[in-house]
Amino acid sequence: MSVRGIRGAITVQANERQQILDASVKLMKKIVEANGIAPEDICSVLITVTQDLDAAFPAKSIRELEGWDYVPLMCSVEIPVQGGLERCIRFMVHVNTELKQSEMRHVFLGDAEKLRPDLAGKR
Repeated sequence: MSVRGIRGAITVQANERQQILDASVKLMKKIVEANGIAPEDICSVLITVTQDLDAAFPAKSIRELEGWDYVPLMCSVEIPVQGGLERCIRFMVHVNTELKQSEMRHVFLGDAEKLRPDLAGKR
């Protein structure tokens, strides 16, 4: 069994607590569904937000999902790059799997599809 990384990203319209929490849950559910994984398969999740998002911790909403009590989650701020995508939440989900790296399904929603158009449409 290998540890593989799954990328995901989503944007929100405003720096509002509920938008950040809802978008985080939506992204995680899509990643889990697209890859056929369960919380028990997940080693850890690194979550970053752009500097313009400070109304909520995205990990809070994930922690409240059923079965996510023991999955290590960590939030951080994305490095500020001039011209970078604004109001963006990014996930790096580390999973235990028998799948090849090329079989992992990365999920980019909303304006975040611009980050990796080569991966955004592959499901």
